[in-house]
Amino acid sequence: MQVTTEPVADQLTAADPAAWPVAEGWQPLVQDFFQSATGQALLLFLQERLQAGASIFPPQPLRALRLTPPEEVRVVILGQDPYHGRGQAEGLAFSVAPGVPFPPSLRNIFKELQRDLGTPPPTFPQPGGSLVRWAQKGVLLLNTCLTVEEGQPASHANRGWEQLTDAVIRHVSQHAQPAVFMLWGAHAQGKRPLIDANRHLVLCANHPSPLSAMRPPVPFIGCEHFSKARAWRDARK
Repeated sequence: MQVTTEPVADQLTAADPAAWPVAEGWQPLVQDFFQSATGQALLLFLQERLQAGASIFPPQPLRALRLTPPEEVRVVILGQDPYHGRGQAEGLAFSVAPGVPFPPSLRNIFKELQRDLGTPPPTFPQPGGSLVRWAQKGVLLLNTCLTVEEGQPASHANRGWEQLTDAVIRHVSQHAQPAVFMLWGAHAQGKRPLIDANRHLVLCANHPSPLSAMRPPVPFIGCEHFSKARAWRDARK
């Protein structure tokens, strides 16, 4: 699949789902959410924060659902909320815009990928830490909360995004082709009850953050999730 470049604004400019396109297969689910009381309350909250002068990232909260249609999902990697530094978040879990230095967790992801599969880290600054090419190849890089304010991690948690992202996880679990779910850390593993483990491969390890990547019970470094995912998919061909 050809990787395309696209202009990305600096921050969210309006609480308008019409400006956040998604792949056709996700449209009914997304429309239902924004028509719900929870979705309407979330949009009101976002608009109020924008009117108050808050800088909200990323500019395209639903970008993961635009780049990875449900029928193309092969792997799901769950994050918590977007990076809260200006210019970092690009609407995909763990991914940063080209030219942005690798955050520590992403650096450990590339480290484990090289240790496990021999894949060298991407060249910097292009593509750098941008995982757009993963998303375009069927890796759903989904944060469970999809917006954040500058310098304030988890500032938009429990405002409604989780209802949408839980619905996305359920949809993949129930309707998509068998996929690999990589659940890194306690937050992601809290979504395990939403996943049908009889249909999908569910892999769990510590979060790739330096605080936990080398610690028990399942250190991220050495978890071999990438090779396990490849072997599972190869066995199903």
